[in-house]
Amino acid sequence: MNEEQLIALIEQHGIKPTANRIIVAKALAKERRPLSMSELEDHIGSIDKSGIFRTLTLFKEQHLVHVLEDGEGVRYELCHSRDHSVDNDMHVHFHCERCGHTFCLEDTPIPKVELPEGYQAHSANFVLKGLCPKCTRH
Repeated sequence: MNEEQLIALIEQHGIKPTANRIIVAKALAKERRPLSMSELEDHIGSIDKSGIFRTLTLFKEQHLVHVLEDGEGVRYELCHSRDHSVDNDMHVHFHCERCGHTFCLEDTPIPKVELPEGYQAHSANFVLKGLCPKCTRH
């Protein structure tokens, strides 16, 4: 995703594309996998932790990032939905127990779960755990 496309995605989510917001979005887009706060800090370097956190909070509120818990901590990934009011690209994630990376399985949708009457789901966090292809070979 080039910078122009990234800015358009940010704007589609009702967010003003400031320099810091573009930097955080670029870091998330570049890695193509969910990143922890410390990984984002390492990749960015030019924005302090509180600035990154404020940006991620805004991105979450506007559905520009997914926030997931993979068993080792919170990770953030860029959401490619085109709507600031709903996440429409929810998918399964895979956490490698050896290397510690979490991967998006974008072509694997989260299974539909029938809830009892009166329950309303607002989000889902579906993480499979095991060994990634790279770690399986070692």
